[in-house]
Amino acid sequence: MAEAAQSIIPTTAPNRSFEGHESVINAVAVLPDGRRMVTSSGDTFYLWDLKDGVVMKKMVGHRSSVLAVAVSNDGQLIASGDANGELIAWQGDTGELSTPSLKVRSNRITTLDFSPDRDALLASGYDWMVKLWSTNTWQVQGNPMNCGADVNCVRFSPSGELLAVATSKDIHIWDPRTRDSVAIIKAASDKNISLAWTPDGTRLLSAGSYSDRTIREWNASTWKQVGEPWRGHTDQINALAVNASGTLLASASSDNHVRLWRLSDRRNVAVFEHSQPARCVTFSADGKYILSGGVDQKVSGWAIPKAAFSEDDPEDHASEYALLEDATSKILPIYTMVRNACIIGDLPTAEELLTRHIEADGNNHKSYVNRSLVVARKCDWDYALSDAAKSVSIQPSLAGYISQGIALCGKKLLQDAMNAFDLAFMFTDGDSETILLLLLAITLFNANQHEDAILRIQQLATACPAADTLACCVVEAYLHVQLGNNALDELRHNKAVDHFTAAINSGAFSSEQAIHSKYEDFVVLFGWDLKSLWETANKKRCHALLRAGRLTEAHGAYRYMMDMSDEATTASCPFEQDCNALFTSSGDAALAAMDYDKAIELYSSAIDLNSSNSTDTMFEKRCRARLDKMLWEDALLDAQKIAELNPLSYLGHQLKHEALHGARRYDEAIAAFEFMLSKLNDSPDPQIRELRQQYITPPEAAMIIQEFTRAQLENSTPYRLLNTTGHVCDRVAQINTFKLSTEYKELLSSTMKHADMRMERIEKAVKMYFRCVMLSHRWEEIEPLLRDIQDKDISELDHVGGIAKLQSFCRTARDAGFRWAWVDTCCIDQNNIFEVQQSVNSMFTWYRHAALTIVYLSDVPPSSKSGALAKSVWNTRGWTVQEFLAPEVVLFYQQDWTLYLDDRSPNHKKSATIIQELADVTGIDSQSLVAFRPDEGSAREKLQWVSMRVTTLQEDIAYSLFGIFRVNLPVIYGEKKQNALGRLLQEVVAQSGDITCLNWVGKPSEFNSCLPANITLYKTLPSPLSSSSEDVMETSVLSLRDAGAVELASTLYTTLDQLPTPRFANRRLHLPCIVFAVTEVTPRPGQEDNPFFAYEVKADGLCDLLITTEDKLIPSPREMPIRPKLLLVRPRDRDLLEPDGCAEQFNLADDAQSTITEDYGTAPSSPLCDSPGMRPGENAPIDSEPDSRVSQMIIRLRQPFSAFLLAQQRGVEYKRIASEQNIIARVKDGASIRDVTDVRTLEIV
Repeated sequence: MAEAAQSIIPTTAPNRSFEGHESVINAVAVLPDGRRMVTSSGDTFYLWDLKDGVVMKKMVGHRSSVLAVAVSNDGQLIASGDANGELIAWQGDTGELSTPSLKVRSNRITTLDFSPDRDALLASGYDWMVKLWSTNTWQVQGNPMNCGADVNCVRFSPSGELLAVATSKDIHIWDPRTRDSVAIIKAASDKNISLAWTPDGTRLLSAGSYSDRTIREWNASTWKQVGEPWRGHTDQINALAVNASGTLLASASSDNHVRLWRLSDRRNVAVFEHSQPARCVTFSADGKYILSGGVDQKVSGWAIPKAAFSEDDPEDHASEYALLEDATSKILPIYTMVRNACIIGDLPTAEELLTRHIEADGNNHKSYVNRSLVVARKCDWDYALSDAAKSVSIQPSLAGYISQGIALCGKKLLQDAMNAFDLAFMFTDGDSETILLLLLAITLFNANQHEDAILRIQQLATACPAADTLACCVVEAYLHVQLGNNALDELRHNKAVDHFTAAINSGAFSSEQAIHSKYEDFVVLFGWDLKSLWETANKKRCHALLRAGRLTEAHGAYRYMMDMSDEATTASCPFEQDCNALFTSSGDAALAAMDYDKAIELYSSAIDLNSSNSTDTMFEKRCRARLDKMLWEDALLDAQKIAELNPLSYLGHQLKHEALHGARRYDEAIAAFEFMLSKLNDSPDPQIRELRQQYITPPEAAMIIQEFTRAQLENSTPYRLLNTTGHVCDRVAQINTFKLSTEYKELLSSTMKHADMRMERIEKAVKMYFRCVMLSHRWEEIEPLLRDIQDKDISELDHVGGIAKLQSFCRTARDAGFRWAWVDTCCIDQNNIFEVQQSVNSMFTWYRHAALTIVYLSDVPPSSKSGALAKSVWNTRGWTVQEFLAPEVVLFYQQDWTLYLDDRSPNHKKSATIIQELADVTGIDSQSLVAFRPDEGSAREKLQWVSMRVTTLQEDIAYSLFGIFRVNLPVIYGEKKQNALGRLLQEVVAQSGDITCLNWVGKPSEFNSCLPANITLYKTLPSPLSSSSEDVMETSVLSLRDAGAVELASTLYTTLDQLPTPRFANRRLHLPCIVFAVTEVTPRPGQEDNPFFAYEVKADGLCDLLITTEDKLIPSPREMPIRPKLLLVRPRDRDLLEPDGCAEQFNLADDAQSTITEDYGTAPSSPLCDSPGMRPGENAPIDSEPDSRVSQMIIRLRQPFSAFLLAQQRGVEYKRIASEQNIIARVKDGASIRDVTDVRTLEIV
């Protein structure tokens, strides 16, 4: 069993003192040569000559307090670490710098140790990581070791094969070579502060904090504790040191003492007393002195007494008994040495002394009483009862019956115990009755009679005026503390708070008397710590409040304790760190749960608890919570505090940027960001410098924004815009206005930081800033042009005519929250042909990307009913088609700039009433009106929509359709409408291959004979063609059962499939088609005065046709060749090969041996050749097999089709002969597949 500290008179006068330090001494080390010593005080490092006691060198280089020192085994290197996490290596022989200052941690370095071979240096602090640094490269070796808690001390084993790490939770043993965890030791009940190895590496010594102020010894082979903890210190043990021979251990404590222990028997053999807490300790090289330092700002040298080196002969202890005398006590005659041993908790020593005394004199009843009370402290109730009975049997006494009552209570024999106390009262006088009653209450309390005990004390204090009221208060306070501890153990935190509060309010501390000395009997009998009772009650209440989640009250309780405490109590209070930890963890949890108010409150409490020593980390946490809460100014104060506490870090400036950005103080935010970048660039930590790659500078961000803005505006925004405040702005003015805006500065501030969302953020901001409102309207007689408003404030012009409309439009757009608007009258320079051309080709895109299009109906009176829109002239204008189809959001305004039908919905395209009204008047289906897409629908259908529209300039009827057809063409005013329309349709066919625009009747265009002279010819849609009956289709397919017919049909299908798409360029249409040669043209008689001529036309393979045209055809009988050569052609389109469905599931391979026939069945109806047909749109199912496609083609060929009559011109050129009606042709009954095999591409002019 480990021996506890004996009652030793401390040595207060050191043999030597090394003075001249300017601050607290945090570290001391002796160099291997034994002649020199290094000490740290403040930010200065001292090298001493031990012989002369003078400073050889002040080693300057740190910028904050040096907290840790290490000397290599060979003395060649000295390392020092400071509170800023900076490390400096020094040459051991000269004290000169070996390396410049290295930033090895983000916070303080609290412990250092060299490996035995000096190749590695351990450095750690108040985080969970332990890093090994190479002393050759000063780079980190391998991966850090994560210990799961704050690191307080690290020590290599003497062989270097193991590494011990003391943390705030446990002790970790690591293999430093493999980084494998060897063992985890659950040591001190609270924090493990210091470590030391024995020279042979077989034992590890550890020391704890205030709540477990013991030294523990560990077997390095089993990692089991050896013996009992070593007790003696009354406060945190800050440092341990073992002498070179491994026989002695020195410990330095905040209780102002340095204790010397003998390792062989674990006895405390000497105590050396500082005037203030001791922080560090070491042995001289020869092992004759202890060197220690601390808050008293000096290093003291203590000579080790000779008695420390060998154990005394047991016979020499006989002299101890001559020194034993009865101590003065009202009721307990306890020997002085026993009393002292009991006071410090050294019960084994007290018991041994008494046992030896009893062995020397077995009839001394006091010795038995004393030993009974000592073993009762150890809860050995049988032993205690035996000694008490022996004492009473020798001589009945007050102390004897008290010890008997205590032992019986311990055995839960309460009635017998009460009888013993009743007998004790026979020996009391007036002065001792109160103490005896209190002892009875305490004894009952220890027997779990808690309520009875408290009640007895309260009754004693109130019912007995002569009672020692202070003693009652002291006992009640202590018992409440015990009850509070029990409640804490049972997790009844609110109950614990009540008990600790009752202890504090008991009145025990109202007197200025030292209760621990006045009521020392309680300390001796029960081991009470009265000296720190008030402190304990307050600390425990704080902890209980914390555990109960009553954080604000905990903060208040702590402040009360600090205000009422002396300096020593304040310095030794561990609550601050614990409270900070709990406030912080609770704040982190609240922040994660987005409870920002609670997080801010908790972080603020943590900061207030440690206001004089708050770290930048805590301000960072609160700053982030305030940022999330959008408390920008408060967050800014925190960010500035972070920068003040850690001026070398970039973090404070980063958070300052975020706070200023949130507060919309963008210029300052950008400046803060630039400062942050400079901190990143200047950081000595390569990992910190690497963070710089995430960011860009303000000029770089500005360049990115500018390039994107220009591209965005070029693609979707008019070159000129109206600022809705009243000025017209070209592209340069738009961008300059943007750069001066708050939105731009906000974007610049955010673009520098968020690389992952940079382009997305820019796009969103630019689009939002340049949201534009477009105007669709009917031009009035007088409209303001660009020259009329250039460099003028529109709002100040006369409110008349077109200016009034322009002013009202700007006001309406501005009231809707837009800053930009566009009007075709004054936002295009009509004198700049390039700008006009760009505008015409871009207008559909501008309307498509507009945030809103306002349609102004100048002829719709206020409060009009449904139907007024349909009557508006706006519906007759050519340009207004694309101005309505292109936008996604449209609002209609009446003459007085009120909403049409008072419809206040955000988008009139969502109004069924308005859309139906438009559909009825325009002939455009509602789906296209709401969500038009240029690539949907046929060209013929779109041309029909605008066939009756008008424009002021004749070419505009074609130009207004550029966007609808998604074409981009030169704008050539003066070319006339036929040419403009021709160029448009030529481009439509060339780009899409859509030849539906060739389907018209009337006068042909001069541009190309396949095109109409006027867009009005598209007004009437062609009549739908009839389809063949099922019988006809079946007959057609059955006719292909012959293998030869199948081959011809397949060849025809392949030929048609491989034809190129229609090409249209340079006014020449290259049209792939099936050609039928005209064999006979016969005019009908009696047509001399008719402007149209009717001809009966015969062609190979087709039914006879009647064609009416303005052109005169040269009659030609069958036996005469036709001049010029005429052709009837069927343009090839995809429907011929891939119809929606036109055949049942026939298989050409079936019945291949059937009779060969060339009869395709009955021909479809035609003007001159009637045959049965299906209802329009009635089709048969589609076969899924490849051969069925050929069948479907044959069926399709037999159906009526719209034919073109072509007349050969020069060479291979043909011209279309326009007809008064659609030419509907069909294949003859019985026609052969060979009659439709003339497939070619014709050039039509």
